[in-house]
Amino acid sequence: MKILGVTTILAGLASPAFAQTAPADAAAAPEEQGLSEIVVTATRSAQSIQKVPISMQALGAEMLVERQVKGLTDFAALLPSVSFEGIGPGRNTAFFRGIVPAGGAYASVGYYLDDIPITGTEVPDIHAYDLERVEALSGPQGTLYGAGSLSGTIRLITNKPSLDKFEFGYNVEANKYGKGDFGGQLESYINVPVSDTLAVRAMGYYRRDGGYIDNTPNNGKLNDGSPAVYNLGDTNPLTFYNLDNSDIAKDDYNTIKEFGGRLQLLWEPVDGWSFNPSITAQKQVARGYFGYDPRVGDLEVHDYDQTKNDDRWYQAAMSIHGHIGDFEVVSATGYFKRRTRTLNDYTYYTVTYDGFGGGYESYLQFFDAAGCSGSGDSLKCTTLLDPTQYYHADTKRNKFTQELRISTPKSWPFDVTVGGFYQRQSNKLNTYYAIRGLENVVGYTAACAYSVVEDVCDGNETTLDGFGIPESAGGTMVVGNPAAKGDGYYIVEQNQLYHDKAIFAEGHYNITPTVKITGGIRYFWTDYSVVGFAGVAASAQGVGCETPLPADQRLTCLNTNPLATDRTGRYKEDGETHKIALDWQITPDKMVYANYSTGFRPGGFNRPLRIRATATKPSFLAEVPSFESETLTNYELGVKTTWNNIFRLNAAVYFEKWNNIQYGVVVAGAQGAGMTGNAGKAEVKGIEYDASLKLGKITISSSGAFNDAKLKGDFCNFAVNAETESISQLSTCSQGTFTEGNPPIPTVAADDGTRLPRQPRFKGTTSIRYDTMLGGYDAFLQGAALYQTGATQDLNVNANELLGSTKGFVSFDFSGGIKKGSWNLSFFLQNAFDKRGQLTKNTFCSIDFCANSSRTFTIKPQFFGIRFGQKF
Repeated sequence: MKILGVTTILAGLASPAFAQTAPADAAAAPEEQGLSEIVVTATRSAQSIQKVPISMQALGAEMLVERQVKGLTDFAALLPSVSFEGIGPGRNTAFFRGIVPAGGAYASVGYYLDDIPITGTEVPDIHAYDLERVEALSGPQGTLYGAGSLSGTIRLITNKPSLDKFEFGYNVEANKYGKGDFGGQLESYINVPVSDTLAVRAMGYYRRDGGYIDNTPNNGKLNDGSPAVYNLGDTNPLTFYNLDNSDIAKDDYNTIKEFGGRLQLLWEPVDGWSFNPSITAQKQVARGYFGYDPRVGDLEVHDYDQTKNDDRWYQAAMSIHGHIGDFEVVSATGYFKRRTRTLNDYTYYTVTYDGFGGGYESYLQFFDAAGCSGSGDSLKCTTLLDPTQYYHADTKRNKFTQELRISTPKSWPFDVTVGGFYQRQSNKLNTYYAIRGLENVVGYTAACAYSVVEDVCDGNETTLDGFGIPESAGGTMVVGNPAAKGDGYYIVEQNQLYHDKAIFAEGHYNITPTVKITGGIRYFWTDYSVVGFAGVAASAQGVGCETPLPADQRLTCLNTNPLATDRTGRYKEDGETHKIALDWQITPDKMVYANYSTGFRPGGFNRPLRIRATATKPSFLAEVPSFESETLTNYELGVKTTWNNIFRLNAAVYFEKWNNIQYGVVVAGAQGAGMTGNAGKAEVKGIEYDASLKLGKITISSSGAFNDAKLKGDFCNFAVNAETESISQLSTCSQGTFTEGNPPIPTVAADDGTRLPRQPRFKGTTSIRYDTMLGGYDAFLQGAALYQTGATQDLNVNANELLGSTKGFVSFDFSGGIKKGSWNLSFFLQNAFDKRGQLTKNTFCSIDFCANSSRTFTIKPQFFGIRFGQKF
């Protein structure tokens, strides 16, 4: 579940799931020959993965256990076409085949728990226990899975209640990071047939992950080795601050504590009808950062404030399967509720702004009431508040979904599934870029605020005449509170509301007994609206609002003002996606197929942005254009073959065309605020393969993906036009910039041919497993390697230089175990040689404003443990 959890599965992953060759009980029957069949429901009906004419993988239950898969980043490592980025558990985003949008309102990868979508730009780390399998569908899946599945879909399929027999099992695990802390987990499930028509299944677990990142004392130095002091006014000794993290410095501080469970009911009142209500709930508290700063030391960081993500959610679902005559009917209803409360250090942002020079120091000079005397014009303040920023957020998400599908009778010469989909999602964002104690300050220095040129302040930006004296008495201190609300200097308080509706159909027809054509289409309608505030106090004051903002979170005055930073926005769009595939079953165990499919991600609007003052113009609100919808077209040719039931090879080559890439931009002059624009076009050429070979007691599995993903055409930058008070994209990259920059804005953000970020050119894994008998015990030994090349981290070339590209790596995992009767005992050693395999680089705030704070997120360091389990 941690971004580093990836490693656990990384190395350990032996092979891609769908390529899993060992039968589920291979250890119990090592003498068996041949590969087991893998049944999936990716096309909304159960069939062998070898018969599905798309590129996909399925990670079976045994593989999930053997590879120590606990969450998203763990199983993503087993999927060669999947990459991800993020800053820790519950704060990661997955991508397929290099299609890595960095902006927009919708996700690009569908994320499903059984038939219910919990898709989002950041998805929770669902604990991988009591799962039947994980399915990963590469390429656009818009026909059956909607606009959130532009580049692919990940489905977690749970074990369902069984009417056949009583089942009970548990696992106990103890583990440790090589030089880090101890951890462990306890998992259990039970299945109880209550009657011939009723069964109950439940599972529960508790997990604690020991940390391995040290937040070390800074010893008077920043991460780049410079003195840990910043000065907000060159001639005023009151504006010197020492950065000291000694009160929160701690070894192994990136721990995870997590617990959750699932309760399911199966009721089959009559033949042909089943009702399956369920509820899944989970709470995960992840502390600390899950990346490290090589400038500080190996697996070390300098954090100056608390970092924590408290993520809790539940999903209630009801699946109904039945028949009306010979027609099959499926209804899937779900309600998903999630709340995340987040803390983050934001010190590097504060230090960066201080370093900008003239004018910016005023942005950080807040007078502490404890250092003031007198009142009115005789008020005199001498003590400044430490302006170091931190971040706290409380985000609430609610999603209701309903899907209804009807399939034609199996006796018909063709089969068609038609359906309808409805989704309503509401998000409440309460995000504060805050300063501790800001709600209690007396005033602040306004002279030179937002200025970037010295002569605007007549040189007073350093001498600060009238420092600590009210304006009414001839000084520079503005009496009042600069907070937008509470301790928030910059805040975002918004309600977002999404509605998605669709109708779809997909059908198959056998042209000949061995040649089948598949076609599908989905037509959808989507709209979303946003209402609320985003900005500093000046944003509200500029449109006549009271500040600090009152307790109610949504402000009418801002919603009705046409230039308010925080006005209501609404976006509507409709469109369609489609697919067509042709497959030829040459023999019962060999198939070739050709697949053409499209994907779609809706566009949206941007709120106006406040632009800081320049030498010739005071601060103003700039209009920002909407961004266009994204489309992806996929051309794929593949084979799925099995040879003598001991060798399986599946492979696909593909070409994808991606238009109107949605990309988040931080515009120079906009006080660090961002927008989404369109970065142009890109193309991806790639190959995926999955192979398994079983020779008696030895099973060899390998999978990999090569992706050549590049920008097609120049990506021109966005800039402010002060004359029209607007922000727009340069029409050609040869144009000059619209306004002064700090430094000047490059006209080209990325040249034609620039690599798409986050996706290694090649990623793969190989494992060798040996099953045997030791005395009267079934036993196995396994070794696995995970390898990938380096990757860039941002499409914008300048931002990528600040972040730094990752390097390629190879890591190795080993595991083994014995089994007899109902019990089993196993051990594992992951990243055996303690390599720092780099997965991604990131920083909490925009790299443009938090340079020198990039963190490297790696596979887990050396990780070993032992597990004991029983099944009855």
